[in-house]
Amino acid sequence: MPLKSYRELEVWQRSMDLAEAVYKATRKWPAVERFGLISQAQRAAGSIPSNIAEGYGRLHRGDYVKHLSYARGSLMELETHLILAVRVEVADPAPLRPVWTLAQRTGQMLNRLIDALSRLDQDEEHNPRRRTLRRRPASHPSSKN
Repeated sequence: MPLKSYRELEVWQRSMDLAEAVYKATRKWPAVERFGLISQAQRAAGSIPSNIAEGYGRLHRGDYVKHLSYARGSLMELETHLILAVRVEVADPAPLRPVWTLAQRTGQMLNRLIDALSRLDQDEEHNPRRRTLRRRPASHPSSKN
């Protein structure tokens, strides 16, 4: 059964969990980093599910893969901010371990989805009839469908 919305994608759900975890973790960082590492980490974290959703909304698979690639880049950026925060002693590594683990899982899921979609494109080089993605209309976030 086709997905009704990007919100049904497990990788999007996991990336939302990651963004939430980053926001909660950065609340404990020093206020002096409010416009530095805190802002950058939060922006990178929020960009991951946003790019997954935007790519899902595109009509062509190539555009979808491109936005998944942007999400992957934002994930690498987030990882860099987390590493830097520990190295410059803005953050203690222990509370960031669950965030790091979630980032790694999200990255694995993104890589698998990108690979799967890229393989579909390669398979369709010989049969290019269906390059446009077809989806059912999305329901409102507050609905139960």
